Order: sequence, then structure tokens, then C-alpha cells
Amino acid sequence: MRRRRPRRRRPSAALAQPRVRLPLRPRARLRTSAAARQKRDREVASKDPTRQAVTAEGDWIQREGYLPRLERIASELAAEWGLELGPRIAAGRYSYVAPAGPDAILKIVPAEDTDADHIADALRFWNGDGAARLLRHDAARRALLLERLRPGTESAALAEDDATAIAIDVGRRIWRTPQPRHPFRPIARWVERWLPRDDAHPLVPTARRTYESMAPRTDRVVHCDFHHHNILSRGEEWVVIDPKPHVGEPEFDIPAFLWNPLGTVPTRERTERRIRAFADAGLDGDRIRQWAIVRGICDGLPIRPGRTEADRKQLQVARLLI
Repeated sequence: MRRRRPRRRRPSAALAQPRVRLPLRPRARLRTSAAARQKRDREVASKDPTRQAVTAEGDWIQREGYLPRLERIASELAAEWGLELGPRIAAGRYSYVAPAGPDAILKIVPAEDTDADHIADALRFWNGDGAARLLRHDAARRALLLERLRPGTESAALAEDDATAIAIDVGRRIWRTPQPRHPFRPIARWVERWLPRDDAHPLVPTARRTYESMAPRTDRVVHCDFHHHNILSRGEEWVVIDPKPHVGEPEFDIPAFLWNPLGTVPTRERTERRIRAFADAGLDGDRIRQWAIVRGICDGLPIRPGRTEADRKQLQVARLLI
């Protein structure tokens, strides 16, 4: 699971531009029966290659023993809110996620995932513009009833340049200045949590030096897990799901996009091409590189037993940019 001292800058004019109208359109919504929807839910949970790939990295809530507690809460909410829950969606590694009828998704976040404390606040702030809509929220049980995105295609299914163009368009919509009295933590708190405190790995001092030179801004709401598998189609537009919201600078969000989607291997050419695309849209390319070094080392460590550095795409991207 992954998840500053502010320096004011003028917001980029490029980020304030009207939305990009992209020619790419997802397939039309299909009308299906309840039985067909349930069958599709099971297939998504068990057969979809992308979701299998996500699950293969490890089911965190099951491994840590949180799943029984979350399943109990899901049963309580199903009764209280009148929900018909489908089988758990396997891609929900860090929370309990299940379809709740044809038009909603139930998501329950374990209290241990503190990076996700303010999901509901972010979804209310975005109010459906660039993000999935929040339908209902139980703060005490950390439960969210979300709109079910249709057709729900991940941008990972698209061609490389199309996925990047869509990410730029969605980013323009969600990287907004929050209200003065907002609940979001600064990204410095994220770094303090995830940057290793010892130098057991040779890349840690590099991450620390890079971060200490940056003095990050805290003037925009950022997603913190902004990548192909969290950008989905809704009708003819694309929106984000699963934020870990903080306040920071848009460049902080780009590294996760650099080492995704699953099933790809980072290369220097692909990494630099993506950075150039975001820079052409108004972001700071050098700043993206700095954050990719810091976040790549934070997210890539520690390396679990039985794995090697070659298994950690985050570290691969960091090394490409050092």
C-alpha cells in the first residue's frame, strides 16, 4: 500500500485551459439483465487479466487479516441500506469493494489505510467532475457508496498516447485549489510516512537529498494514486477512482502513471515521452523527474522476501531518472 513546506507559484496557464475534447470514445453502454450483470461481476472478479494481475501482487486486506472485519461491515450496510451485494471485486487490494446492484459500488476502507482518510472529502470536493460520484457515506465505518461507472473501461486498455492524453485531461479537472479550511494533509506527511528512515538501501540517500531540495507547494488537491487502472470511462468521459487525497502540486501525481500500467516494463524512451507530454500540457518536467525519484524509491521499498529490485517498477523508473 502506498500510500511539505509550501512554496507559492502562480498556477500554470496551461492547467487553466478549457478541457481537451478528445476524439476517443469508449463503447456505448449495454443494457443487460440482472442475471447477466451478476455473471459479468463474477467474470470481472475471477477472469479479467488486469484484475488478476493486480491480485497477483498481493491482497493486502486479506494478508493483514482485515478482510473478515470488512466483510462483516459490508453485511451490516447491505441490510441497513438495502443493498444487493455482488462478489467482492478482486482488484480491491487495499479495501473491500463489491458491486451494490446495477448502479453502485460499495467500498469500505480499513482504518489502517490512513492515506485514504479523506476519500469522501475529495469526492465531495470534485462533485463528479473528473471523479466518480459519492452517493452515500458512513464516516464511522469508513464506507462509501459510489456510482458504478459505465462502461468502466480502464485507460490501460487504450493505446499509449491516448491513455496519456486522457490522463492530462482528467488531471486538469481534479488538480484544483481547495477551499481555505480544507481537511487534506500536505504531501510532506506522505513523504514522512513512506521515505525509509535508514539507509539500508543505497537509493534512500538519493531520495532524501532530492526531496530536501524541493520545497513542495501545497496549493492543489492531488490524487496520490493517479494511473491507468484508476482512470475509467463514464459514458463519453473519463474519471478517476480510488484517490488517496492530499494537497500538493500536480507533478506529485505523475510518477505512478510512469510505472503503469501493469504488464509493461518501464523504458527510458517511454518514460521520457510521457514526461514530455505532461510538460507540454503545462506541468514542470524537471519537477516530475524529481518526484519520480522520490516516489519511486518510497513506493519501491522495502522489497518483500522472495522479490528482487527487478520486480519493483517504481525503482526501475527512479534509476532511469537519476
